[in-house]
Amino acid sequence: MSAPVRPRISGPWSALLAGPLSFGIAGPALILPDAAAELGTTTAAVTWIVTAFGWGIAVGTPLLAGLQSHRGVRTALLTCTALVLAGAVAVVTAAWLPVLVAGSALQGLGTAGFTTTAMSLAGSARVMGLVTSSLAVVGSASPLIGDLVGDALGWQVALALPALSLLAVPAALRSAPGTPAGTPAGPPRFDLIGALLVTALVTALVFVPHSWLPAGGAVLVVAVLLARHLRSEPDGFVPAALLRTPVFLIASGLAFALAVANFGLMYVLPPRLTDQSGWTSGEVGFAILWPMLFGGLMSYAVVAVTAKTPFRALVVLFPVLAAGGLVLAGVSVAPAVLLIAQALTSVAAASGQGVYAVRAGAAADPHRAPAMGLFNLTYLLGAAFGPAIAALL
Repeated sequence: MSAPVRPRISGPWSALLAGPLSFGIAGPALILPDAAAELGTTTAAVTWIVTAFGWGIAVGTPLLAGLQSHRGVRTALLTCTALVLAGAVAVVTAAWLPVLVAGSALQGLGTAGFTTTAMSLAGSARVMGLVTSSLAVVGSASPLIGDLVGDALGWQVALALPALSLLAVPAALRSAPGTPAGTPAGPPRFDLIGALLVTALVTALVFVPHSWLPAGGAVLVVAVLLARHLRSEPDGFVPAALLRTPVFLIASGLAFALAVANFGLMYVLPPRLTDQSGWTSGEVGFAILWPMLFGGLMSYAVVAVTAKTPFRALVVLFPVLAAGGLVLAGVSVAPAVLLIAQALTSVAAASGQGVYAVRAGAAADPHRAPAMGLFNLTYLLGAAFGPAIAALL
């Protein structure tokens, strides 16, 4: 019997399916004060909208990847569509904070699944580079776009920008089989206990930067339970084979570290630029846009060019770039040097995410879908930990 052919989605549609996730991460940055004023609450309270989205993408990444591997791409896409659509309707129609938080979480869950699907179906390094580049480019421009949409159509519409990923669903469905590849006898049994344990572990990890002692204790307890479960269910929600694949583990760990460096510097840079240059917050935001855009656009070319580069060289290349950016930011206060530092960490993180995703997915076959979900999870956790670690330092 010939091996099943893995479906492919074209590069532009893959980018449109994945990229809008970044609107939920950075898009609300400039509209939260307007939301707080209209809701009659504090800006700190409305930041739960962003926290809920972050929780959604962290939890949704492994969950929807597991759904894809067990029930097929089509089922995963339709589930994600329902989640994103319900979330978008909620944030647009209800100006009540609990509903806005719930709607944001639903959009996070759905767009996480879209992104994992786009990466797991990328047929080449070039397409993978386009996917990760779209995430970086949209992320760099989303604060300004969110502000413009908020001014023109209202801040609630700006919260629904992740729903733009729905435009790519018809094209993705045309490429999607109804059942998982390689399971002609039917889909395998879903590991519900494994899924619940992973959800609990990710939820605890998300709260570590905010309340490290109780959350850290919860992480240890759930990790022990998950390890015991893996011994009895080696082919369950988290395939045990992935944890015995060195390339997958190294790629995921490096992606986490690069995200910590990039998003941590992104958190540190604005106040330093304001202090040293006297720029307004709007001018600082516009200045930082360019190095972040540069990193996102460069990543597309870098992922394609390094397709045949030995993995050992890639293990060194991107951490060195990120380290160079951190060193520049640490030894200089000149605005131009600080922006170059951000450009280096942005190139390293955006390119590293794409390059390491290609290698992790290739090493993890036939567990590509759950591998992409767990790989993306480590990157997203790095994005959450970076600002918290920067604040502690």
